Amino acid sequence: MNICNRLLQLRFVPKIINHTLKRKVSEHQALKRIEKLRSMALPLTRQNPVIMKLDSPEFKSIFTEELLSLVSVFKKYGYELRVAGGAVRDLLMGKKPKDLDFATTATPDQMKEMFTTENIRMINTKGEKHGTITPRINDKENFEVTTLRIDVLTDGRHAEVQFTTDWLLDANRRDLTINSMFLGLDGSVYDYFYGYDDLQKRRIAFVGDAVTRIQEDYLRILRYFRFYGRISEGPNLHEQSTITAIKNNVHGLERISGERIWVELKQILEGNFAGDIMLSILDTGAAPYIGIPSIPNINELKTVWQRSKNKKLQAVTLLSTLLKTTEEVLALHLRLKLSAYDRDLALFVVEHREPKPNAKPLLPYQQLMVKCKAKTSDVHEWIVEVLKYNNSPHLEEFQNWSLPKFPVSGNMLKQKGVEGGRFMGLVMNELKNIWAENDFNLSAEELLKQVPHILSILEERRKTKK
Repeated sequence: MNICNRLLQLRFVPKIINHTLKRKVSEHQALKRIEKLRSMALPLTRQNPVIMKLDSPEFKSIFTEELLSLVSVFKKYGYELRVAGGAVRDLLMGKKPKDLDFATTATPDQMKEMFTTENIRMINTKGEKHGTITPRINDKENFEVTTLRIDVLTDGRHAEVQFTTDWLLDANRRDLTINSMFLGLDGSVYDYFYGYDDLQKRRIAFVGDAVTRIQEDYLRILRYFRFYGRISEGPNLHEQSTITAIKNNVHGLERISGERIWVELKQILEGNFAGDIMLSILDTGAAPYIGIPSIPNINELKTVWQRSKNKKLQAVTLLSTLLKTTEEVLALHLRLKLSAYDRDLALFVVEHREPKPNAKPLLPYQQLMVKCKAKTSDVHEWIVEVLKYNNSPHLEEFQNWSLPKFPVSGNMLKQKGVEGGRFMGLVMNELKNIWAENDFNLSAEELLKQVPHILSILEERRKTKK
């Protein structure tokens, strides 16, 4: 039975009008969505979705005492419960999943009633409007359980949902075939849209019509590239029809928050084929919508990726290759809302990536450890990124180097008549610079001899400011 017939049999339109995220939806809007669903290129669907029974060690390992308790509660009340999405994909690849998400035929109200009766605490109520209830079992383990649903109205970012008991309809609203499978707690794998076949082929494909899936949530463009990097066997095996669908809709990323974009982009840039995938993303025209200049520094990305792809660059380091100036870094930060650490790392890379010729190759970087005003441990990590960026043969030597202890203390400066507070900090910084410029070899006595000269310079600066 195809999806459209299922929708009609469910008398779908009246249900839509009566319930969608507690917001009123007009009959006209609901009918319009149904027409869109009918006009979609429907996915090829298995007659029998159960393709195998898992009995692997990885599958058995998910059954904690808490999960068994959760399963028994759903059985007791007659609601079906299955593992959903990424965990199924991971188990089919022989991996133990990091997180388990569950889908169920029970509505949020039915789950709340059930858990309340069983004295099971529920947390994180924010997910309820999307159908997610989070029970905490034995005060030890949390499980996110979401009611089967259909996206009724979408705006490219958010969806209004209709709850259903039809597993195929829920699978049809998911992004990629490899993420649309379910796993029964008896080991039965339910695959409606040949996701397992795609997984074996290492193929990344949207469920059904790519354009429809993308327009439901434009972030799926980046999710496609993220899973491509995770699953595909080569950097440039994209299907042209998928890339065309992305190119024709890439402008929709402008409507997605920077935080959501960065979550996806960061995983892409730290995954397989990161540089090649970033080039593919840029080729779709995504740059201006995700904070990257319209004319990015593509040659620098290619150069750095070619020479340093095996160095495990941090995501923002690789992204920095596309930026030419600190102003472009700040524009990227404004769009993606980077953490202070990532923002400052990008600024540091753009400022210090050019070669620093010196008879002692590491000395300029060692001096930066003193001269840079940021936290020493952060500066050390940033320098490591710059050295990886340039595939420096001195990377390991720097990683094993520790900044010597600065020999001058505040008490020593007090004895020299230096006033405390901010002024003493200025004197200390000048002394550290002298110490670094002399290869960290000057003693406390030698450095303290510089204090009168430093005081004279600082006094002149004070007069100039006045």
